[in-house]
Amino acid sequence: MYTVNNRSLVSYGLYCNRWSSTPIISSLKLNFGVLNRGISGKPLLLSNSSGRQSVFHVSSHAIVKNERISKTSKASAVSPNVSSPSTNLGLLDAYDDEYGGVIIEPECLPSSANAFASILQSSIFDWTLKGKKGIWLKILTEQADLVPIAIKEGFSYHHAEPGYVVLTYWIPDEPCMLPEGPSHQIGVGAFVINERREVLVVKEKQCPCRCIGLWKLPTDCSVFISHLRATSQSEELFAGAVREVKEETGIESAFAEVIAFRHAHRLAFEKSDLLFLCMLKPLSSDIVIDDKEIQAAKWMPLEEFVAQPFFEEDHMLKMAIDICIATYENAYHGFTANQLISKFDGQLSHLYYNEWMKH
Repeated sequence: MYTVNNRSLVSYGLYCNRWSSTPIISSLKLNFGVLNRGISGKPLLLSNSSGRQSVFHVSSHAIVKNERISKTSKASAVSPNVSSPSTNLGLLDAYDDEYGGVIIEPECLPSSANAFASILQSSIFDWTLKGKKGIWLKILTEQADLVPIAIKEGFSYHHAEPGYVVLTYWIPDEPCMLPEGPSHQIGVGAFVINERREVLVVKEKQCPCRCIGLWKLPTDCSVFISHLRATSQSEELFAGAVREVKEETGIESAFAEVIAFRHAHRLAFEKSDLLFLCMLKPLSSDIVIDDKEIQAAKWMPLEEFVAQPFFEEDHMLKMAIDICIATYENAYHGFTANQLISKFDGQLSHLYYNEWMKH
């Protein structure tokens, strides 16, 4: 935290490839070539007294945690021949995970609260004897009455999604080694500029008072980055950026590269936030706004856009816009998306990196 002219300034970090920081504005057309560069960090000051910490990085693949845990082997189906401290009702249907723990099948949970309490105790006792470690319990919305019972038996909340909650139980008398629940939200923002050096900008209907009247990039009220509803599951970063531009402005666009990303902490619901800035190439020009979210949208000359006082006064945003301009002028290059197969899961996924000459 710094103080300048009696104002509190929070130290931020901006991660980007090296380039001449002097904004270059010329009549060059957008060039989507790339250079092989790494990532570096530079602390910045943001005029903000909220006390939030933030970091802005360049180009990286956002990895979003999914719910799939591969099944390895069935641990135990219902078996009545188990000695337990409770009534002999059998065991919960579960399968082993890859780390010495078990995952309980939610579809096989007893509907009776009393039966669930007894069979849960029996199962924990059995798994303890077998040397199991972590227990994962997924309870569906229609089974919500079972949650207090699991909590009473020592389970803890891990995470929740629409339709279910996941709880965990650590058996060994040692520090818990189970991974924590999802800690980040993922979002993207789009810099769309046409051949006439005009930037696609919008005014939001619902925005913080500090952003009133501001022409910003088509995104959420975070000035130029959109949370994309936590980047819809299984949606690629670049697909999310293209979709958001289409939904808010009606403009069709094509992804060029990820040019920077910000890492901020303790934002919505005290979670961290990864916000990726993408360069998009417009494929259409006629604007049709989403009047539920957008007050107005237009193509604004680049010089007029960057001259807005809000951007001049905010070190983080000014640097981000400078990076956008440098990318447009072919003086800076971000990461492109390349589809590859991983032996880990055998599926196609995207790796974001600079192109370089392979020898």
